[in-house]
Amino acid sequence: MKPTDTSEAGLETLICRALTGSDCVPRPAGTPAFVAETPAPYGGVGWLPGDPADYDREYCVDLVQLTAFLHSTQPEVAEALDLDNESPTRRKFLARLQGEVSKRGVVDVLRGGIQHGPYRIELFYGTPSPGNEQARALYEQDRFTVTRQLRYSRDEMQRALDLVLFINGLPVFTFELKNRLTKQTVHDAIEQYRRDRNPREKLFELGRCVAHFAVDENEVWFCTHLQGKASWFLPFNKGWNDGAGNPPNPLGLKTGYLWREILNRESLTDILENYAQLVEEKDLKTGKKRRRQIFPRYHQLDVVRKLLADAAAHGVGRRYLIQHSAGSGKSNSIAWLAHQLIGLARDGRPVFDSIIVVTDRRILDQQIRDTVKQFAQVSATVGHAEHSGDLRRFIESGKKIIVTTLQKFPFILDEIGNEHRGRRFAIIIDEAHSSQGGRTSAKMSMALSGAGAEDEDETFEDRINRLMEARKLLPNASYFAFTATPKNKTLEMFGEPDPQPDGTVKHRPFHSYTMKQAIQEGFILDVLANYTPVKSYYRLIKTIEDDPEFDVKKAQKKLRRFVEGHEHAIRLKAEIMVDHFHEQVIAKGKIGGQARAMVVTCGIERAIQYFHAFQAYLAERKSPYRAIVAFSGEHEYGGQQVTEASLNGFPSNQIWTSPGK
Repeated sequence: MKPTDTSEAGLETLICRALTGSDCVPRPAGTPAFVAETPAPYGGVGWLPGDPADYDREYCVDLVQLTAFLHSTQPEVAEALDLDNESPTRRKFLARLQGEVSKRGVVDVLRGGIQHGPYRIELFYGTPSPGNEQARALYEQDRFTVTRQLRYSRDEMQRALDLVLFINGLPVFTFELKNRLTKQTVHDAIEQYRRDRNPREKLFELGRCVAHFAVDENEVWFCTHLQGKASWFLPFNKGWNDGAGNPPNPLGLKTGYLWREILNRESLTDILENYAQLVEEKDLKTGKKRRRQIFPRYHQLDVVRKLLADAAAHGVGRRYLIQHSAGSGKSNSIAWLAHQLIGLARDGRPVFDSIIVVTDRRILDQQIRDTVKQFAQVSATVGHAEHSGDLRRFIESGKKIIVTTLQKFPFILDEIGNEHRGRRFAIIIDEAHSSQGGRTSAKMSMALSGAGAEDEDETFEDRINRLMEARKLLPNASYFAFTATPKNKTLEMFGEPDPQPDGTVKHRPFHSYTMKQAIQEGFILDVLANYTPVKSYYRLIKTIEDDPEFDVKKAQKKLRRFVEGHEHAIRLKAEIMVDHFHEQVIAKGKIGGQARAMVVTCGIERAIQYFHAFQAYLAERKSPYRAIVAFSGEHEYGGQQVTEASLNGFPSNQIWTSPGK
């Protein structure tokens, strides 16, 4: 048996063979390029071999593949553009194409094509709808090509990229490959991108390619915008043993899923249509706009695809618990799921009439709106149900995605009548804590199913019975609950039953991205590795003896809450923590002098108390640092309603990016 070639060139060959069925070796010098009339059967998972000699470095296109695609799909346009000849007409078109990619990004150009003079030019044919043979025939003309050792620069001294992937002549992905046998890893590939790839090169400008991949036999990382040393690479790994990395692959390399599962024609078309996008964001402080290329991480793509597949297979009436840690990019996952649930069909009819997103985060409304707006094929509109009556009005007016907050949701549900019992809802719950798994979720379930109103005079036993009934699966609603740390009640409410060998039944999430994986991938810090305990000393004395009504544990809990919430105790602890932060963290230059400290409290009121104590003591110390408080919704404190923004003095969506320390 021949051993696997895991050298850099061997990895190139392996990927090429998997994608195209060939080694993608350039054609001999002097051999003419194939023409459109010569059909080339797709090998591997739907790709064709490309040739580096066909790449035009000035316009960043594979001229042969672009010409072949346009000849086979739009022959009149190809003829009018004089694509077979080096002429001013062709150069004018290529300059127009390059300018559109620079302005809109390659994803939008592929999706929407370009207008050049009198010609509307399609550059990509997406997933055909079932039964549309004409659309399928055009889709099969898309040319997905793999080119090895592409010399991308007009400077001949520049080294070549290991692999570049094109769609209809437009570059979409670049690859740097490494292997451990030569003592190089994926991190060497990342450094090569940062150190040796000039971000001023046209091929590396933002939006020109969808992503740049660093790959070895064990891990995959990607970057959407090369910026020299500032290039930010994200992991594209499955995770293993609840942590980072990838599981063993009995059929080959651990990273084989990339070219076999992700980069096949159908999968990549789906990513370009529904996930990848170039977005424009406005800095609320400076007013300046900046563009950002978005590409999903593996767990984001995996969870949305699995949820869509299950909902399409089983229809409405199911519950899903998605346990995704902080650092998982939950907002984008929710936005991608919401906009794709709109078009989900089963047996020729939509699975859901309306998508309701319940969240504590106002910023999610704008993110979902922006995400949906990016996809031209989605005509649905988004509404924010903030006031009483909004939900009913939005449903009746045809809004497909409705975003509301947990605080407003119970009041909005009162407006939903029996007339909506025949409608089908997907309810996406952001941060599904036990509060949503209890009264609020039960009330939500009753409202959507047309059940009666809640009886405030019911007994405790009545309430338990009603909640248990409300937890029955409703025929007209599916729940998609996203949470980082589900409690047992949430697991029971939304999780999947998992029978144990001893006869008991546990509940598990539908999909997980664990805190362990987030920590190992560098998205969140392991607070347990860097925490400082501060002990509390006090004595609680029981003075009433032999009182059968006296609940010792409950009383001690209340007394402890009183002691720890006392203004004097909070002030002393605040001083200890602030002094420690200045003397042991800042003074020693930890984390490059950029260290911050976080205090986690048992509730919103306690967080606000500590916030004021920190602010007061920092001012006394004449410290250049300040405190920031984070909590959801509004809270009554000191006789008035307060929010994050009112206390911090800036919008909530800047909390995690604020330069304040």
